[in-house]
Amino acid sequence: MSAGGTRTYTITELASEFDVTARAIRFYEDVGLLTPQRAGRNRVYSAGDRTRLKLTLRGKRLGLALSEIKQLVDLYDAENGSRQQLEAFIEVLAEHRRLLERQREDIEITLAEIDQHEQRCRALLAGGRPGAAAAAKKAPRRPS
Repeated sequence: MSAGGTRTYTITELASEFDVTARAIRFYEDVGLLTPQRAGRNRVYSAGDRTRLKLTLRGKRLGLALSEIKQLVDLYDAENGSRQQLEAFIEVLAEHRRLLERQREDIEITLAEIDQHEQRCRALLAGGRPGAAAAAKKAPRRPS
């Protein structure tokens, strides 16, 4: 689609290009990430809207919250946005890295615990119930 020589996009074109649903695009509009123009009842997306959608989806793949994505995407339109956007993005990425590193530590601890339980279970299966056999030997026998 083209309006006065400037490339525009329909919701269907963007949905197809980025492999998302039209409903997802409308949701991003509702939260203020996209602001298409209207041509009658149809939404008309600019090249800037397309870029904002691309940045939004990239942020989602990185696991960023919509509020973080919105902050970064809003900087896209700001004056001197590229420097501000990069500095803000670095801060967001650093926080996200800290979160992922904490999650990785938790995962490593959990995996170590699983290994211990698995080894214990395998040992019990291989040798029966060693604790029960030792207890039976120590228990005094009652006369019958």
